[in-house]
Amino acid sequence: MDGLEKHLEIDTLLFYYEALLTEKQAKIMHYYYRDNYSLAEIADLVNTSRNAVHDHIKKTAAKLYNYEEKLGLRKKAERRQELLSRIKKEVQSETLLALIDELEEVD
Repeated sequence: MDGLEKHLEIDTLLFYYEALLTEKQAKIMHYYYRDNYSLAEIADLVNTSRNAVHDHIKKTAAKLYNYEEKLGLRKKAERRQELLSRIKKEVQSETLLALIDELEEVD
């Protein structure tokens, strides 16, 4: 997995598991993965060292992967979307298609 793929994967995991992180963890991960701040910029924002930010990001990313391994929210959502797409291909009824579209919006 290259750097961009890993970056996108962690950003996706952040979407699913952000509520399980501390406020500081979530803030640092947002700065790095969503706002594309450098380690030095984040260090200035949270008043710590660049190395501490780097360690924080590594530990929090590991925590996100652990949550996914144990809870599987991303995997389940992807599977649910795959099944809904397959159902849409088979359904002819406009009413059912509209309900499937509505169901997709629930996630």
